[in-house]
Amino acid sequence: MYNSQASLQTAHGPGNVGAARLVEGEERVGNGQIRELLRTYGLRTSLIRLKVIDALHSADRNGRSIGVRGIHAQLEQLDIPLSFLSVREVLKRLCAEGVITLGSDKCYSLNPQARAVLEQPAAR
Repeated sequence: MYNSQASLQTAHGPGNVGAARLVEGEERVGNGQIRELLRTYGLRTSLIRLKVIDALHSADRNGRSIGVRGIHAQLEQLDIPLSFLSVREVLKRLCAEGVITLGSDKCYSLNPQARAVLEQPAAR
């Protein structure tokens, strides 16, 4: 059964360290959409890729890009035990495959095509 509360985006920002408060009216990108994105780029699905892309999409929806340390810190706040090096390697691979781009400020953001895949309505 569909859980409408599970589809709300959680906000994780500097002022909400460790908090998972729901942002009214904003839908969270689902794992199905991220899996479709990875499939589109010919990549396998893994937990770390799901979490990293979710963090990038969340930052993107808030109009910002995020660096390796920011993503790693966000995942730590969510009690997701991934090493800094693992996060960095996933970001490198996503960048090499064209899913994300690395800006001159050393921050990552989703490519417009990837963003479009994530913002398509989820198939049910």
